[in-house]
Amino acid sequence: MNASWDILKTLSDPTRLRLLALLSQEELSVAELQEILSMAQSRISSQLALLRQADLVSDRREGKKAFYSLRDDLPAKHAALLQSAIAAVSDQPALAEDKDNLDRILQKRRRHSEQYFNLIAGKLGKDYCPGRSWEAIGHLALRLVPAVTVADLGAGEGLISQLLARRAAKVWCIDNSPRMVEVGTALAEKNGLANLSYKLGNIEAVPLPDRSVDVAILSQALHHAGHPQQAVQEAFRILRPGGQLIVLDLQEHTFERAREHYADIWLGFKEGTLHGFFKKAGFVKVEVTPVSRETSEPGFVTLLASGLKPAETTA
Repeated sequence: MNASWDILKTLSDPTRLRLLALLSQEELSVAELQEILSMAQSRISSQLALLRQADLVSDRREGKKAFYSLRDDLPAKHAALLQSAIAAVSDQPALAEDKDNLDRILQKRRRHSEQYFNLIAGKLGKDYCPGRSWEAIGHLALRLVPAVTVADLGAGEGLISQLLARRAAKVWCIDNSPRMVEVGTALAEKNGLANLSYKLGNIEAVPLPDRSVDVAILSQALHHAGHPQQAVQEAFRILRPGGQLIVLDLQEHTFERAREHYADIWLGFKEGTLHGFFKKAGFVKVEVTPVSRETSEPGFVTLLASGLKPAETTA
């Protein structure tokens, strides 16, 4: 890590400071930064390279895209310098414009996801969807016990929840697509499942109280989350002590077209990444296991991850 004097010199450039102000709010791709700042890609990339050399930002590859974010392990004194610098120029018109453009970019992300799921509502059981195999769903169902309260986060039409509701005490389906909520509610009514209820909401801000469910499920939903760690932490919040989170999701892959075809934000996750999400949120007895491998190209592998909320916790 560079000395504080070098950090101050790095922060003295207006473009770098604007980039840092944006990345302190959201992880962004170079293309998104280019759209927000209305700058050439070469200029943004060169400034990001300097910020990387200064250990202020980190980057990750997701298929062909590179995403940048503020380092989450900045020393306290360097983080304080950065926040002070951002605060000192927060009233500048350029930063206000950047904030408006950032909001627009994030709204565009949400619209893309919502439009996709509104479009396929009513078709999920008929059309192909990577990772949605009955083999994988069977593994998930075997982990559940009867007479519990379940939250199916990112439920879609609630295909899994409709099976669980036949034995569970109560099933909450959470989805951010109004059309999915409409279709799922109609299916529950058609099948006479009075204990299955839908709520419109985001898996990163679940509209359920603290400690209100026994089991939380994220089935092929986490790779649609803008902030997967936040989704796992929300599951931890709504679980009662001793409750269990179960995640079915794709193993990291390189099928770039999944972004367009299925509105995926993440191209799956490494086993270690999923394990890290659970541990950081506070779960214990975490397990991550491959449970299904598709034989046809691109050969998606489905991971099953589970963890328990400690029986004695104040969270």
